[in-house]
Amino acid sequence: MRVFLNPGHAPVGNPDPGACGYGLRECDVAKNVADLAAGYLTAAGVEVVGCLQSDSLHEVVSASNRSGADVFISIHCNSSPSRDAHGSESYVLGLHANDLNFEVAKGENQVIYLEKDYKERYAGYDINSPESFIGLSIMQEEFLEQSIQAAKRIQSSLAENPVHRDRGVKQAGFIVLHQTYMPSVLIETGFLSNAEERDYLYSAQGQKQVAEAIAKAIKNYRYWL
Repeated sequence: MRVFLNPGHAPVGNPDPGACGYGLRECDVAKNVADLAAGYLTAAGVEVVGCLQSDSLHEVVSASNRSGADVFISIHCNSSPSRDAHGSESYVLGLHANDLNFEVAKGENQVIYLEKDYKERYAGYDINSPESFIGLSIMQEEFLEQSIQAAKRIQSSLAENPVHRDRGVKQAGFIVLHQTYMPSVLIETGFLSNAEERDYLYSAQGQKQVAEAIAKAIKNYRYWL
């Protein structure tokens, strides 16, 4: 099985570091977790055909589609106005079941506005309108069950660590999931707006545990296929 990993957002110094909290950046956590997961997967005999972090969703999805990957995993950290919000959740492509899912997807999709040709590349997408995402899931419908199975395994694996609250598998209109032509999952590993979870995600131990959980889930998914 071949896996393409996408650490969310861009490295420090670029326009979109993602969620931030007390000097910590989502892009740093996502990159560290993805690199560790890539190492664990390779050691287990799973082929990692890409691990790309970029401000350009177009660049990421183009590379993943060219790679011949069997599954696409995008790794992120969450944020909330409520400092009590905590836990991990995994998303597959679909309609926003509620306003909260829509807000998470809208926040991640904001990155398209940093791209020079976003009007041409994402013609017809209005990230502020839930209605504009109604047709997003049609092209990926054939991959939905596989995406859900991968996401369930990721959530189950993360939940084995008592630090993690399992917020479940959800559906929302993430553009990065829409444009990848393979089973695809976006993981929100935790909330940088929550002090305890922020400290955990920014620690070497926390990043190692999250990466191990993701790698374990992907290995389990391989045997399900």
